[in-house]
Amino acid sequence: MEVISIKNNDLYLKEYIELCNKEWGRKRDNLDEYINLKIKEIKVTNKVIEVLGLINNNEMIGFISLFMEDDNERKDLSPWYATMYVKEKYRGNNYSKILNDSLIKKAKELGYEKIYLKSNLINYYEKFNAKYIETLNNGEKLFYIDLK
Repeated sequence: MEVISIKNNDLYLKEYIELCNKEWGRKRDNLDEYINLKIKEIKVTNKVIEVLGLINNNEMIGFISLFMEDDNERKDLSPWYATMYVKEKYRGNNYSKILNDSLIKKAKELGYEKIYLKSNLINYYEKFNAKYIETLNNGEKLFYIDLK
């Protein structure tokens, strides 16, 4: 099992976009067209800093991302810890900790001192040392993780 960058790997990136759309997106008339546009956007723009995939025997178990921005309300904050996801059949095996630790390591390597995240989950990200900042207008809790 290994954590790798999948930002430039079309096979894993396609699955990443499909799963993100399924988990957080909306029903789309032309999913293939959307996926192709998102792949180009991820590769060409700086909106997505990194996408890390947890891979076992060529299967993606889960993923996590680092975005430049992820909130319309707090555009003053960057970068954002985003899209942590572990496939349902693999949950309960501490894979989210592996992904979390890998993202924190990568963010430190890139020179960031803090990363931000938002979530509706209660008492989840605190186990990764996330500190509460405020509740956003949409009801999500805003946190930061100190990387120093």
